[in-house]
Amino acid sequence: MTTSTSEKTQRGSLSVVGMGMTLGSHLTPISRSSIEQADVVFAALSDNLVEEWLKRMNPDMRSLQGYYAEGKSRMQTYREWLEVIMAEVRAGKRVCVVFYGHPGIFAWTPHMAIETARAEGFAAHMEAGVSSEDCLYADVGIDPGRFGCQHFEASQFMLYDRQLDNAGYVILWQVGLVGDTTLARLSPTGAAYRQVLVDRLQRDYPLDHEVIVYRCATLPIDAPRIDRVALRDLPAIEVTVADTIILPPAREMRPVPEVWARVKALDEEQIDRHATVT
Repeated sequence: MTTSTSEKTQRGSLSVVGMGMTLGSHLTPISRSSIEQADVVFAALSDNLVEEWLKRMNPDMRSLQGYYAEGKSRMQTYREWLEVIMAEVRAGKRVCVVFYGHPGIFAWTPHMAIETARAEGFAAHMEAGVSSEDCLYADVGIDPGRFGCQHFEASQFMLYDRQLDNAGYVILWQVGLVGDTTLARLSPTGAAYRQVLVDRLQRDYPLDHEVIVYRCATLPIDAPRIDRVALRDLPAIEVTVADTIILPPAREMRPVPEVWARVKALDEEQIDRHATVT
C-alpha cells in the first residue's frame, strides 16, 4: 500500500531546539527527546565535538556548517539551510534542527523555518535553550533588573541612530564582526572597525570607562572569557567573532521629580482611604 502525499504532509513536522552553550550541561529533557525521536536531525553548532556528542543521540545528524564559506553571504547560507530543512519536512519526516544556545536568538533560519512550515500546514515549534545571555548574567554577576539592560547587535547600533541609556547596562553582541555590511565575513573585521565603534560610544561614555569583554565557555573544561579594559583600548585587544562587550553603567539613575510626586500623592490617597474605611 502506497502512502499518499496528503498523509506524508500530515506526518511531516519540525522542531527547533537549543543545545545551550556548554556541552552536556544545558540540554533540556524535552529538547533531548525531540532529538532522539526525530527521523532527521540538522545541526548548526559551535564545535565539532558537540556534533559528535549529538550523533550519540541520533545517528542521522547532518551538519549545516559546511554551507558557510568566506566571502559568501551568510544570508545565502541561511536560505540554503531553510531549503534543505524544509525538503525533509515536505518528505513527511519528523525533522529536528539543533542550534547552539537559544535557537531563536541571532538566528534567521529557525524563525523562518517555523513560519514556512506552519504556512504549509506542518506542525512546527521551538523549544527554548540556555543562551549566551543567560550564561553572561551568571558568569559576570550581572542582574539586569538592578539598573536595566539594553541589548544591541554591534553593527546595527553603530550604523543606525540607536539611543542607549548609559545609566544601565548596555550589551553589544557580535562585536568581532562590527561594521561588516557584506554579511560575508567569517573572521573578525579588525581594529579599525572597532575604533569606529569606540568613537560612536564616546558620545555616551568617557574613554577610560571600563568595558567587559565576555565569551561563554562551550566545553566543560573551558572557562569563560571575562576581560576588563578601558574603552579606548578596545581596538587594540584581540576580539573573536564569539565575543560580547558589556558596558556597565556610567552614571546614576536620575529621578523624575514630577512622577515621584504623582506616585507619592497616590500613596497618600491610598493611606487616607484605608484609614477612612477602618
